Amino acid sequence: MTSSLLPTYARAKVSFERGEGAWLVARDGSRYLDFGAGIAVNSVGHGHPHLVAALTEQAQKVWHVSNLFEVPEAERLAQRLTEASFADVVFFANSGAEANEACIKMARKYHAAGGHPERYRIVTFEGAFHGRTLATIAAGGQQKYIEGFGPKVDGFDQVPFGDLEALKAAITPETAALMIEPIQGEGGLRVVPHEWLRTLRGLCDEHGLMLIMDEVQTGIGRTGRLFAHEWSGVTPDILSSAKGIGGGFPMGACLATSEAARGMTVGTHGTTFGGNPLAMAVGNAVLDIVLAPGFLDHVRQTGLLLKQRLAALKDRHPDVIDELRGEGLMTGLRLVVTNTDFAAAARDEHLLVIPAGDNVVRLLPPLTIGEDEVAAALDKLEAACAAMETRGRRAAE
Repeated sequence: MTSSLLPTYARAKVSFERGEGAWLVARDGSRYLDFGAGIAVNSVGHGHPHLVAALTEQAQKVWHVSNLFEVPEAERLAQRLTEASFADVVFFANSGAEANEACIKMARKYHAAGGHPERYRIVTFEGAFHGRTLATIAAGGQQKYIEGFGPKVDGFDQVPFGDLEALKAAITPETAALMIEPIQGEGGLRVVPHEWLRTLRGLCDEHGLMLIMDEVQTGIGRTGRLFAHEWSGVTPDILSSAKGIGGGFPMGACLATSEAARGMTVGTHGTTFGGNPLAMAVGNAVLDIVLAPGFLDHVRQTGLLLKQRLAALKDRHPDVIDELRGEGLMTGLRLVVTNTDFAAAARDEHLLVIPAGDNVVRLLPPLTIGEDEVAAALDKLEAACAAMETRGRRAAE
C-alpha cells in the first residue's frame, strides 16, 4: 500500500503501540529498549504516571484558550524555570526550531531597541543544527539542509568549530550575537570545551553581543544539570529549550535575561499554540520530576555508569567503535563501521539508538533509567558489535 505521508523520512519498518518506562512495545508484541527517547524527547520515559495524570486532568478542564488571555499554568512554569536558571523571562513555543527563532529575533531586537538595527548578524559554528525553518537552517549552515530551498536567509556567519581567529574575524559592527550548542547533537555529540564557552562569553562582553545557547537537546537534565552550560560556569543571555521539556508533548521555550529581552514588547512576537494549558500542565509535571531532590544526582551517576560500561565495550571492539563522546545521558559512539548500519544492527537486537553526524550513533535514554537498563543496553550493544564484526569478516573473505 502506498503511503499518503510526504516521503521525507527514511522510516524503519517497525511501529509501536505503547511504551513502559524505557521500553517500547511493537504492534507484534516485541519489546525494544529505547535509548533514543524520541531523539532526547521522552525525558522521563514512556507512560510516566505523573505525566499521564497531569495531561488527563488538564484535558478534562481546558485545552486551549490562546495567548489573548492569561494562562495560569504558563505563569507557573515560567516562574519555576526562571527560579531554577539564569533567566528572568520565558516565551513558550511548540518546538526547538520555534524556540530558536524567538532567540534569533530577540537578539536582533535587543540591538534595534538600543538604536543599532544594523546589528543583526549572528555567528554560528560549523556542524551546528538549530532547526528546519528557513532561518534556522541558515543558522545551522549545513548545505544538505539548505540546498534546493532558494537563497540562504541572510544574517548568519558560520566559523569552524573551535577556531578562535576565524571567530574574531567574523565579528563585525553588524554582529548581534554568537549562537552555540554546548554539545552538538546532530553534529556528532561534539562537546564544546568549557574554556571555549568562557572565551565566547568574554568576546560577547567585549563587543556588546548576546550569547545564545541552543539547549534544545542538552537541556532539562540531559547532561546531569538542568542546562548543560551550567557545567562551564558560563551564563548565556538567551537560551532555547525544547525536546525533553515536554516529556513527549510538543513544546519549546526561549529563556532570557530581562536586559536581553528589552526589545520584545507587546506585539513583537507571538504564537497561537505556544503556552497552551495542555502543554503547560505536562511541562510542569516534567519539572516536578526533574527538579525533585536527588534526580539530577541520579542522572549523573547513571551517566557515569553508562560511560564506564561503554569505555569497556570500546576496548573490546576497536574495529567497530572508535571514540566515546558526550556528557551525562547524552552519549555518542563514533564508529569505524557505518553508523546507520550499526543502528540497524542494534535494532535487530531490539535496542533503539539514533544516528548523528560525524559517523556517530547517539544513546539518549530516558533520564529515569537505572543499572538494569544500562546492563540490558550493553548486552544488546555487545551483540550488535559482534554482528558488525562478523559482517566485516565475511566481506573480507
